[in-house]
Amino acid sequence: MNDPTTDRTTGPATGTPLVLDVWCELQCSDCHAALADLRALRARYEDRLEVRLRHFPLEKHRHAYAAAQAAEEAVAQGKGWPYAEAVLARTEELASRGEPVLLEVAAELGLDAEEFDTALIDGRHLLIVDADQAEGRAIGVTGTPTYVIGGERLDGGTSQEGLRGRIEEIADRLLAARP
Repeated sequence: MNDPTTDRTTGPATGTPLVLDVWCELQCSDCHAALADLRALRARYEDRLEVRLRHFPLEKHRHAYAAAQAAEEAVAQGKGWPYAEAVLARTEELASRGEPVLLEVAAELGLDAEEFDTALIDGRHLLIVDADQAEGRAIGVTGTPTYVIGGERLDGGTSQEGLRGRIEEIADRLLAARP
């Protein structure tokens, strides 16, 4: 989900995928609603567009910070997006039951749930989550989901209406400009 070799501001060099950063919170119902658009974008652009989850846990959601750390453990175990999508599908359950949901999702995906539990206790992914949140704040992210593609920020926290089309316009323009 996080790739330090790609310039997150201007996008990748020629020959590498265009980057769509998605500042997301895994307890957010708006982020859950955005999943259909993200899947459609990944299907349309395949390897020409890299959709990256960036963490922006909101204080109003009690389990969002733990969920972000768990998502990074899923990345470490090779199933970042499947894990994030599975947790987003259970936002209400995460709100009511908390961290046990994160461990259950890990087990359901065949990941090492004990290692997830340990990661949540030892905080090994705190720096990634904190860095994403700090970068998001620095570029003006205030809610989730927020998208950044080609240096343009699009706020999906108030409405998803028309955002996929706008992302497609930007992606098409940037991809067409490549040699």
